[in-house]
Amino acid sequence: MLKVAMENELALHQMKELKLNGESIVLFRLKDGFYATQNKCPHLFAPLHKGKIMDGERIQCKFHRAEFDIRSGKSCKWANFPPGIQMLNMVRGEKDLRTFPVKVENGEVLIDIN
Repeated sequence: MLKVAMENELALHQMKELKLNGESIVLFRLKDGFYATQNKCPHLFAPLHKGKIMDGERIQCKFHRAEFDIRSGKSCKWANFPPGIQMLNMVRGEKDLRTFPVKVENGEVLIDIN
């Protein structure tokens, strides 16, 4: 596991972009702990760290408003903005986010990217 932050570096409902072994990852702090997902939205690969956390549990892509459960990576709502994007969705089918195990030890946030 790789140390990526100190526990006190992120406030509640804050996220941080990480580059680990050539992969772009987002670290999230939710009310029940830390979570990590791929940073690229599986719709058109937009950076999720530029999106916003919805209801304290989902990340919404800034560009086409796809939403994903931060804990599981499951798609909650596929891209739906702007009007007409649904035509592209026939080609770019709905996909979940890849997630990474995270744990906190002695105040250090650790991610397993293997």
